Amino acid sequence: MQRLPTATRKSPPRHRCARALLDGLPPVMWFIRAHMRRHRTYGISVPQFRTLVLIDRYPTASLSAVSEHLGCALPSASRMVQGLVTRKLVVRRGCREDRRQVSLDLTARGRSILETAREGTLTLLAGQVSSLSETQQNAIATAMDLLRAAFGERELPVD
Repeated sequence: MQRLPTATRKSPPRHRCARALLDGLPPVMWFIRAHMRRHRTYGISVPQFRTLVLIDRYPTASLSAVSEHLGCALPSASRMVQGLVTRKLVVRRGCREDRRQVSLDLTARGRSILETAREGTLTLLAGQVSSLSETQQNAIATAMDLLRAAFGERELPVD
């Protein structure tokens, strides 16, 4: 018995979905990163922005969570967070039970800068998708809601 050529086999929907994610998400992230790099008026880098977003989403996040989120070594995350602390965007809070454990929180200034950067990025993204029909824009929003539901909330690492 002869096998059908690969080109005539139809991929299951989950594989087409996975391929669409792998192919579609990187250009969006590159667009956002390029915008953040071009508009450093907020004075924060892309990794710093991502760190502020993480701390905003998970109040009292640890240094290990930042390290994992950014995909960098703990000393690198520590240096970057120290820069945010020095600029009074983030505060470190010690744990009473374990002095080695530190949690991070945004300052009012950090929250303000994060919101300004976030609004600028949202405006740019809205402009980028404005050429799509309202139906297409709604389809993207629905797809993103579905992805958040499928991937769920992350558990943060504990120091």
